[in-house]
Amino acid sequence: MKKILLAFDGSHFSSGAFEFARQLHELEPVLVTGAFLPQAQTTNAWSYADGMTAPMFIPLVDSVDDERLKASVEKFETLCQKNGMEYRVHEDRYDFALPELREETRFADLLIIGSEVFYQQMGNTINEYLQDVLHTAECPVIVVPEKFDFPSSVILSYDGSSSSVYAIKQFSYVLPALSEKPAILVYAEDGGDNEVPKQSNIEELAARHFKDLTLMKLDMPPEKYFSTWMENRKGALLVSGAFGRSGFSQLFKKSFIADIIANKHLPVFIAHK
Repeated sequence: MKKILLAFDGSHFSSGAFEFARQLHELEPVLVTGAFLPQAQTTNAWSYADGMTAPMFIPLVDSVDDERLKASVEKFETLCQKNGMEYRVHEDRYDFALPELREETRFADLLIIGSEVFYQQMGNTINEYLQDVLHTAECPVIVVPEKFDFPSSVILSYDGSSSSVYAIKQFSYVLPALSEKPAILVYAEDGGDNEVPKQSNIEELAARHFKDLTLMKLDMPPEKYFSTWMENRKGALLVSGAFGRSGFSQLFKKSFIADIIANKHLPVFIAHK
């Protein structure tokens, strides 16, 4: 049994994030912990505990938001009970909710967050709060749009870096049932002369965890065209390496992963050391 952490902006319940957890539960029973943060908290920095980049003032949660938060908690509990899912609730209205959530990721196998709530006031761009969640979480993260097809295939993005290999291994360890799906190991480059880095090594590893594996080399600049290529992969889940503030690998740039999340194409699994 895996422990899955679901993080909600308290007044905005992500049905997509819950539905993804529910379908994982159908494959293998899970314990789900719902972390409900007041809306005022989620508009502030993820790293209040650092004491350097943000003021030590948290806006109070008004009564309307408080009622919405309670409604979200009740909806979560009702859905868990209806679907026979073991659950816990973390509801924190106090100062250090976000750093506490970061600490909770240390004790979870997987964090699932709905992507669309983070664009409500930011337009169609990935905001800094979501970037910080992805950068700081101490377990793998799945970012889920509200409407999606549950994965029938897996896209493993590979650029030869240790972070891309780490993400592939983490996915197979945390979600072995999804590793049974057809998988495409994708290497993309700008130009067609270079060989796939350590091709025999990565094939040897990936084939042990993905029974239906295909290697694909795309001769295209990934930061420009990979998002478009992914649009045609209906029912896929993308696995990617570390997402830092300046990019999540040397080849697959931040703009690429941000485009896929912002355009709500499909679920994205992100893991970093």
